Amino acid sequence: MTMTTTPDQTPATEQTFESFGLDPRILRALTDQGYTKPTPIQAQAIPVVLLGKDVMGAAQTGTGKTAGFALPIIQRLLPLSNASASPARHPVRALMLTPTRELADQVYDNVARYAQHTDLRSTVVFGGVDMNPQTEALRRGVEILVATPGRLLDHVQQKSVNLSQVQMLVLDEADRMLDMGFLPDLQRIINLLPAQRQTLLFSATFSPEIKKLASSYLKQPVTIEVARSNSTNENVRQIVYPVQDGHKQAAVVHLLKQRADAQQSKQCIVFVNSKIGCSRLARHLEREGINAAAIHGDKTQTERMQTLEGFKTGTIDALVATDVAARGLDIPAMPCVINFDLPFSAEDYVHRIGRTGRAGASGDALSIYVPGSDDRLLADIEKLIKRAVPRGTLDGFDPTGERARQEESDRRRQRTETRRPRENGATEEESTTRRRRTEPNGRQAFRPSDDPFFSRPYEPSGNYTPAPKTEDELAAALTRGRQAPKRPVAALLGGVPRKS
Repeated sequence: MTMTTTPDQTPATEQTFESFGLDPRILRALTDQGYTKPTPIQAQAIPVVLLGKDVMGAAQTGTGKTAGFALPIIQRLLPLSNASASPARHPVRALMLTPTRELADQVYDNVARYAQHTDLRSTVVFGGVDMNPQTEALRRGVEILVATPGRLLDHVQQKSVNLSQVQMLVLDEADRMLDMGFLPDLQRIINLLPAQRQTLLFSATFSPEIKKLASSYLKQPVTIEVARSNSTNENVRQIVYPVQDGHKQAAVVHLLKQRADAQQSKQCIVFVNSKIGCSRLARHLEREGINAAAIHGDKTQTERMQTLEGFKTGTIDALVATDVAARGLDIPAMPCVINFDLPFSAEDYVHRIGRTGRAGASGDALSIYVPGSDDRLLADIEKLIKRAVPRGTLDGFDPTGERARQEESDRRRQRTETRRPRENGATEEESTTRRRRTEPNGRQAFRPSDDPFFSRPYEPSGNYTPAPKTEDELAAALTRGRQAPKRPVAALLGGVPRKS
């Protein structure tokens, strides 16, 4: 029979990590990490996992699910820990499967920190990197193994890992595993595990497929839901902005610069549906003066890890990512998430905006959609989260850039006029007129209107000869021209040619 734990069943007295009976070495590690009190999912999951029961846990992303299963697993394995150098004394006893490399690395990092004062060994294996260092770590022996399904099966095929002594199995973000087509791999892995084991399934969303998966792999699980299924964090402010097709890139630039002008944090994750669109948007943001980088499945694992490290250290302001980053990124102070594209799957929206507002902090989830073409996607999201996402307006949004160019031209002209003082007590209009007549080299530019000669009516001079009117007058004029003294043409050009 399935048991269900809800928030209303939380004990009246506030629980602490000490109240769970955790080993002092684990408590010391939690103190090192700055943990003070358990989150709701931790408070309800840890006691159940310590009892050895199967668990089906649902909680909003960013609420501490990893500690909810990692801490009790470490506690249960401590009696078997030892300092022996023999690999046979360190078999794999706990297996944690995740859908993505980033999430696997994140889970492993947390496990290693929680167990740092114990003799338990842990490692992580995932694709995209060299297998040899992973093989060496596995052959030295580890009690806790974090892995992605595909790379784990590669090690199984190479006989570098033995799963026959696994006592605890964790399926983290199981719904994502199904979306990514890992069900056949999961079945192959589970067939290698002992039938008598504890199975824990954790996810931020519970779809019918997940419930069916749980019924196959879990035995009388305790269902723990600390929030309404498929709900979003109340600490996250959600806004959706209608934008015309073709203006989405300009809208993202506007939002990022608007936040920077308001002296809000520059860091933001921008989610895109396609790998090509991800790279294009990152390049566009770079051209607009925003430190941006792209992360998607075509990047090598080394490139992805370097990009994530640069983002965490603050050298990258905008991380443009596909859904490969929707799970596994744990940046507690992430202030903002922007959906450049609405996700095709409404569940991915929950995971995307779960990157902000983590660990009780507040955050902004801003989405851009094209009215008409994106209406169905937005309707699916609102149906899933059971609430309408407020519509917003982009104040001062100038998609074509015409307004910005005109304002910059006006500012430049104003700065120029402010730097140049008025000349000889002239009025502003006269001073401006004189400045406009000045050539770039500083000399006074000639204007015909400046000379009164050009404004007088035409008057014939005394040597004026009227044009010939008859043939005789024309012939006489030609004769006078032939009789005129001849001058060297070169004299008109500045000198007389020398005789050869």
